[in-house]
Amino acid sequence: MHQQLNEIMNATPEVKGFHAHVYYDPENPQSREAAAKIREALATQFEVQLGRWHDRPIGPHSQAMYQVVFSLDQFAQVVPWLMLHRQGLDILIHPETGNDLADHTNHALWLGEKLALRLEVLQP
Repeated sequence: MHQQLNEIMNATPEVKGFHAHVYYDPENPQSREAAAKIREALATQFEVQLGRWHDRPIGPHSQAMYQVVFSLDQFAQVVPWLMLHRQGLDILIHPETGNDLADHTNHALWLGEKLALRLEVLQP
């Protein structure tokens, strides 16, 4: 039993960092404004990298969004903050392990509704 557990633990991929994808409706001024407030607060309160605004679907993301990149040691601060300040927006949080498909599905954490992703974009 211990050997099986050790094999599973040793097979765990290395997490290099995290992404949060903040989804919004570009046609809804309140949704866009909520996303802007979250973005501004993240920029002032945390050392994160903010991606560009994408008002159209891009990559596996079927809705407008922007990306937030943060490090392993920021997870315990950034994620609870997002939980409490998401202003009704849906947010995907996932690790960076090098396996984009698994990171966006099996390894993903959703705040709000779990949105459909265009997974075919991530297929090898």
